[in-house]
Amino acid sequence: MKAGTPDSEGHKPENSQNHHHRYRHYFLRYGSRVPLVLGAFLVIFFVLYRSASLFQVFPRWSSSSSPFRQGSALTNVPSSAPEKSERDKLNDVLEKAAMGDKTVIMTTLNDAWAEPNSIFDLFLESFKTGIDTKRLLNHLVVIAMDQKAYDRCLILHPHCYFLITKGKDFSGDAFFLSPEYLDMMWRRILFLQSVLELGYNFVFTDTDIMWFRDPFPHFYSDADFQISCDFYWNSWDMKNNPNGGFNYVKSSNHSINFYKFWYNSRTNYTNMHDQDVLNKIKYDPMLREIGITIKFLDTAYFGGFCQPSRDLNKVCTMHANCCIGLDRKIHDLKIMLEDWRKYLALPDDERASRPNSWTVPQNCSLKGLVPP
Repeated sequence: MKAGTPDSEGHKPENSQNHHHRYRHYFLRYGSRVPLVLGAFLVIFFVLYRSASLFQVFPRWSSSSSPFRQGSALTNVPSSAPEKSERDKLNDVLEKAAMGDKTVIMTTLNDAWAEPNSIFDLFLESFKTGIDTKRLLNHLVVIAMDQKAYDRCLILHPHCYFLITKGKDFSGDAFFLSPEYLDMMWRRILFLQSVLELGYNFVFTDTDIMWFRDPFPHFYSDADFQISCDFYWNSWDMKNNPNGGFNYVKSSNHSINFYKFWYNSRTNYTNMHDQDVLNKIKYDPMLREIGITIKFLDTAYFGGFCQPSRDLNKVCTMHANCCIGLDRKIHDLKIMLEDWRKYLALPDDERASRPNSWTVPQNCSLKGLVPP
């Protein structure tokens, strides 16, 4: 059939020139719009992407759920980094304060004891006036039990950690054996266990203990757990009356399991604080299974108002124990510091030739063990 000749139905087929002309017409009419559509699509995509990034529509990856391997450039993007856990924050504080053998000194503090001219100021002052004790402040970590105590600590000391306990307010002066007092004491035991689990040895000291000499030369080398006493007979006798306000503990499986047993034993002795429960479990056969070695610290070096260190040439620490009431403690601790300053002012030969003792307790005494 010749080009342009009608077919059997009378239709006249297009020749190749007309066909080519039609496609060229469509291309000129519609093809020029393709870049515009593609460009509009790219603009919309870019806007959505920026909005998602700006308002953080997409969830952050944690280090455990991220599909990228360590070392990937995306793992270093700040917005993708998980926040530090409380355990990591604690470890950071302990690491900065620790001695070469991973030993730290720790105390707990709440708002009532952190107020200006209260217990905390006296505590820090004792380190500064003691013999070879000022340097130990570099290794002291203050565990704040409430926000005000933490803020006060940050003003006075470089190593502070805020121990948050949900649903509890530890800011007030907790009366001895009150529910608030018991909660605070047992929270402390659980916390000290976590310090041991991080691999740190510690000297725990109550804030109402004055530090007058370096205690480390008087610690036993063969004990996992050594503790001060209200009343002392010898270093190994379980009949000693231990006081949980001052102890030196080495991190080991023995000490960690001991603290776990101590804490769990509170359910067997309800309405008792940690010190009384320790007096119960110190005879328990479980301690032998745990393998813990316990020794007691001599009150000649680690004394208190219950049984004072009589010789100021020997004393390392003095505790305002056997004393109930914040005002009573503050009164007698101020007198104790003044006694110490008078002792230091004596000539060396006079200090060595005659024993010097305290003029306290005064407001604090065994007779005063009733609410003020």
